[in-house]
Amino acid sequence: MSEISSWLRRWPQAQQAGATALDLACGSGRHVRHLAALGMKVTGVDRDAAAIAPLRSLAEIIESDIESGPWPLENRCFDLVLVTNYLWRPLLPRIMAAVVPGGWLIYETFAAGQQTVGRPSRPEFLLQPGELLQACEGLRIVAYENGWEEDGGPVNGRFVQRVAAIRPAPGGPDHLRYQLPCPR
Repeated sequence: MSEISSWLRRWPQAQQAGATALDLACGSGRHVRHLAALGMKVTGVDRDAAAIAPLRSLAEIIESDIESGPWPLENRCFDLVLVTNYLWRPLLPRIMAAVVPGGWLIYETFAAGQQTVGRPSRPEFLLQPGELLQACEGLRIVAYENGWEEDGGPVNGRFVQRVAAIRPAPGGPDHLRYQLPCPR
């Protein structure tokens, strides 16, 4: 099984026991397992029935082709919305809308430049510079990265774009302290 995303690990304050979490395009469930072990109420969505079958005892699992079928989470919101290594631009507004006020979006996927080192290489699967920031309009950006990650892949690293963001709560304070990780 793949290792937990280092970007997700950087934001433990987004992973609170008892809170709800959505792992979109969850695959074989590395993050579903992680979040469930922390005591979160997890919903995982993926179209691969075989991959998600073992996860059904850990979380609410929804088998759905979110690219060509209906959005299976209509009117549902979560304290944490997690997306890793997945991009389908028509869903970006729905993904952002699934974050509750005061909730977190943790999103990371491949960025332009990846085509020079491996897969994915098609432009429709690679974020352009700043594209994820634009998609997060209305959310408070806590952290954003766009660049080369040397240890990000099994062979040569990867080009990645990632954001950690919070949907402001109505009537909430203007300036909250979001703890940034200490540099290593």
